Amino acid sequence: MSYVIPPAPQASVAVYGSSDRFPVRRIFCVGRNYAEHIREMGNDERDPPFYFTKPADAVVESGAEIAYPRATSDLHHEVELVLAIGTGGSDIALADAMDHVWGAGVGIDLTRRDLQAVAKKAGRPWDMAKGFDRSAPMGALVPLSQAGGLTSGKIWLTVNGETRQTGDLAEMIWSAADCVAHLSTLVALAPGDLIMTGTPAGVAAVGRGDVMEAGIDGLPSVSVKLAAS
Repeated sequence: MSYVIPPAPQASVAVYGSSDRFPVRRIFCVGRNYAEHIREMGNDERDPPFYFTKPADAVVESGAEIAYPRATSDLHHEVELVLAIGTGGSDIALADAMDHVWGAGVGIDLTRRDLQAVAKKAGRPWDMAKGFDRSAPMGALVPLSQAGGLTSGKIWLTVNGETRQTGDLAEMIWSAADCVAHLSTLVALAPGDLIMTGTPAGVAAVGRGDVMEAGIDGLPSVSVKLAAS
């Protein structure tokens, strides 16, 4: 097969302790999955889960320096548990959901909060607030057999060494298994899909020159720096 233009390189995420990489197909993100974060954003914690997406090539390797995104003056950090789908399926039973997960990692959902606020007010999609270039810094993935049950564990984010976000996976309204099962009723999940499962309270702005580091107990942390200029 030939193409009229060169195809884009395959987006991928590092695998901890291996030279192999996890190929990324799609990135789904769960909105409002920690009660305190829902309240700090002025929303109703009783709402069912909803999803937005990021392009696969939004992934950024841990240790990278990235430019402050264009078209915003209010860039926010959101630390999240990331699930890597290894076996696809539709209408996956809750009891079987984690069997479809290859591994897990730590991600940062970078958000152009000012653009998101405009979109919310106008009832428009969040694509340009969430799915912009290099908006998904991500640490190395760990196979599920090494990652634990992912039902509890400290989740945190620091900026320049100062704690900004801290919580526990046990505080997720919709568990990792819930997210996989529910999302599979809306789309057919496929190998290579990533699910970013929501963020705890404490989201805030970051600026040029700031260093963000985020982690979850038992998983490799992710660290990125915003370029000074």
